[in-house]
Amino acid sequence: MRDPSHRRARDFGLIGDRQVTGPQNAITDVPGVRVGHATVREGNIATGFTAILPHEGNMFRERMPAAVEVINGFGKSAGLMQVEELGCIETPILLTNTFAVGTGFNALVREAIRANPDIGRSASTVNPVVCECNDGYLNDIQAMALSETDAARALDAARAPEGLGPVAQGSVGAGTGMSCFGFKGGIGTSSRVVVLGGRPFIVGILVLANFGAAGDLVLPDGRRPKPFAAEMGPEKGSVIVILATDVPLSARQLGRVAKRCGAGISWLGSFWGNGSGDIAVAFSTAVAMPQKSILTFTPSLFLCECHIDEVFRAAAEATREAVLNALCAAPATTGFHGHARPSLGDWLATNPTESRT
Repeated sequence: MRDPSHRRARDFGLIGDRQVTGPQNAITDVPGVRVGHATVREGNIATGFTAILPHEGNMFRERMPAAVEVINGFGKSAGLMQVEELGCIETPILLTNTFAVGTGFNALVREAIRANPDIGRSASTVNPVVCECNDGYLNDIQAMALSETDAARALDAARAPEGLGPVAQGSVGAGTGMSCFGFKGGIGTSSRVVVLGGRPFIVGILVLANFGAAGDLVLPDGRRPKPFAAEMGPEKGSVIVILATDVPLSARQLGRVAKRCGAGISWLGSFWGNGSGDIAVAFSTAVAMPQKSILTFTPSLFLCECHIDEVFRAAAEATREAVLNALCAAPATTGFHGHARPSLGDWLATNPTESRT
């Protein structure tokens, strides 16, 4: 029998999108982008960190254009205000649970200082980006079990050869204790190829899926699976979407693309409830933004917006598939206080339908 963690939405015929995927159907299809996880499972603890590295070099010195789209702002993330203001990202991105944001922030600061001893002295301070979802239903979040060592493990895993993919999905890293539409949620990823000016580019998505009221999920084929053993309460989860691309886009354009990730979320049946923290962070690897330059003006090359629709479509399609991959890969789980979440992959295996083309 196939390991449930290797199940994907395409295994169940759920994806019939027009655009094709990258080689791994993952955010790591974007050249240079790496992903690593640190998972902590022990007793009532089910949580972790997931690290996304936009490139392998010194991010404080070579920053990437970036943008933030706050779809609904019920969240406790760090670093987003400065990304929105300056239009760049200067550290790896860490995903984790709500009460570990500070831990991840400290870990990223220490790592940046080790590589750049002038930070906070002769150079500016550093702006770590840490995004969160509340995994307190399946994880004893009050235990605050994650350490800076765990964050460093995720960063080290991203820099290891395995960090280039394939990306582990489901109940792993930051996704270990997450729930989605009453099912077990977690980490999911997907990618799309877009051809612009005769050249192929990649739009890659990674999600931390912890949103959606039980019973609201709408599959691409129109089915609405009802999870067992799930409370039918209000929508009060969160989703973090990380979008990476090698399309040359300005920070303003990245903000427009990030906004389209919300379409992929809504296609699945979410209405971004009052208590949901729904955030998309987008960056482009096409052009580095140096911390300092002898040039007064920096030459730039950006996509003409009359050709941006295919990038918009890719953001929406890949976001939806990434969430479905998280749901399909995550196994049925019983966690803190005996709380249980069923697996959408199990539901699909016992409720088959004709494959889509």
